[in-house]
Amino acid sequence: MDKKAIGFLDSGVGGLTVVKQAMKQLPNESIYYIGDNARCPYGPRPAHEVIAFTWELTQFLLKKDIKLLVIACNTATAVALEEIRQRVDIPVIGVILPGSRAAIKNTDNGRIGVIGTEGTIKSGVYEQTLKAKDPTIQIASLSCPDFVPLVENNQINSSIAKKIVYETLQPMTKLNLDTLILGCTHYPILRHQIQNVMGEQVILIDSGAEAVSEVSTLLDYYEIAAHYSHRQSREYCFYTTGAKEPFFNIAKEWLEVNDLNVQEVRL
Repeated sequence: MDKKAIGFLDSGVGGLTVVKQAMKQLPNESIYYIGDNARCPYGPRPAHEVIAFTWELTQFLLKKDIKLLVIACNTATAVALEEIRQRVDIPVIGVILPGSRAAIKNTDNGRIGVIGTEGTIKSGVYEQTLKAKDPTIQIASLSCPDFVPLVENNQINSSIAKKIVYETLQPMTKLNLDTLILGCTHYPILRHQIQNVMGEQVILIDSGAEAVSEVSTLLDYYEIAAHYSHRQSREYCFYTTGAKEPFFNIAKEWLEVNDLNVQEVRL
């Protein structure tokens, strides 16, 4: 048993969707989270920048003596996961493989959609991962660059958000998809709007939530899961490279926790 914290990193607030699942599925575990809000979004950035930023966030969390790292960002997972794994001596989990597994498990007609940032879609990593598991799968991918700013600016319930989501997803509504991977951890915060456009018949796959199930498995495999006795002393610590107040407001609403420990940091 190990009471050290699990580290989560993301380009902004999107990874909070993963943390929310972790708080639910892993109630004994301490969590340290850092969002790089000052440099968000990662999607349009070149790969070398994403790798450099992800490594800076990783180093910050390693100084907190974490026992396992979750790259709770699809763009960072797509371009930086393997390099980060080579640089550290703790388990590192991304969000793409778990999301792909879940999509294949849930599809009936073999037609899977993927929406994500420009960087994730351009990398082709979801297509590669899905095809490696089942070459017969038909995949449609779509970059949704306006979704992350909607979440980061806390405009998810605005009329402009509904309009942007509707207009962006129109091409995907005509493809007879039965499963859609939310290939960015910001997107589950827009889940209601996305479901309304795609229709109830389409199963939405939250890649971040699926990753938490893998975290749980690895904690047991490496025998580093926290014990029930650690629950009373667990810590939830949140860090942002951007302004504290906007991050706090979004985190409080999404996690449904009022007394969050949020600190502003400079890397």
